[in-house]
Amino acid sequence: MSEPTRYQTGPVELPLRLDPEPTPVVGCPYCTELARVRSWARAGGDVTTVSDCNVFLRRHPEGHG
Repeated sequence: MSEPTRYQTGPVELPLRLDPEPTPVVGCPYCTELARVRSWARAGGDVTTVSDCNVFLRRHPEGHG
């Protein structure tokens, strides 16, 4: 069994992601709704929902063959 670390370790550095926001696919109601919710969230200062919508938009195009 290993001994636990008894000293403070440095912070973990994560890469900065500067990808552009995903754009909705024209004619897809799911993409349109996500873009609408994202703009409402941005207007209300809800950056968590903006980020969530971006993630869903990035993952959704799998069905847009």
